[in-house]
Order: sequence, then C-alpha cells, then structure tokens
Amino acid sequence: MGTDDKMSHKVEELGGKAKEVFGAATGDERLEAEGKAQQASANAKQAGEHVKDAAKDAFGK
Repeated sequence: MGTDDKMSHKVEELGGKAKEVFGAATGDERLEAEGKAQQASANAKQAGEHVKDAAKDAFGK
C-alpha cells in the first residue's frame, strides 16, 4: 500500500470520527451517522489495501 493511500484513508477516517463526535455533541443525528459511514468506508478501503499487500507478499510480486 502506498504511503499516499495510507494517509488519504487515515485522513478520511479521522474526518469521519470528527463528524461523528461533532454530530453527537450537537445532537445532529444525520451528521453523526454520516461520520460513522465515512469511517466505515475508510476502514474498508484500508482493509482492501492490506489484502493487496498480503497478496503481493505471498506471490512475491
């Protein structure tokens, strides 16, 4: 996984966490849910990149 991808996905995850916390603090359920969804998306992307890395390591490419 490239460093740019790692940072991009981490920034997306942290942005989602910020939305979730802000939404919870202000009582904005929509924003809170949007933050949770953004975090889930970022985590899925990170998992996909980890699978790619593991495949490259396993097959020596």
